[in-house]
Amino acid sequence: MSMTEQHADGAQPNTVYEVVGGTAFFVALVERFYASVAADALLRPLYPDDLRDAKAHLAGFLVQYWGGPTTYSDERGHPRLRMRHAPFVIGQAEADAWFAHMTTAVAMSPVADDVRAVFLEYFERSAAAMINVVS
Repeated sequence: MSMTEQHADGAQPNTVYEVVGGTAFFVALVERFYASVAADALLRPLYPDDLRDAKAHLAGFLVQYWGGPTTYSDERGHPRLRMRHAPFVIGQAEADAWFAHMTTAVAMSPVADDVRAVFLEYFERSAAAMINVVS
């Protein structure tokens, strides 16, 4: 579905969360993303051995950010992305690798080009915002 399509009843979707079909979309996006990250020699060491919590946290955050239920904040408090990522050394190379994996995951998503563009703009900005060292 694109950002301009309507529901069967003629109503416009109110949020990106609704446009993409809800939580299942974000869970699948995160699964694709982490499947790629798991094989990345640069990024994999930044994550715990068991990726279950990382997957749940990212999916929950994305669901909330894009207009879904606020379960992420209800359970974890304010996202505070910079603070949560501060313990990890994130330079330009890490941000670029993260964005490349997310770009691939988004490209494989069943969404219209306008929705894809909105996601990629957000993820590019987010990756850059997490940089905390000059490489």
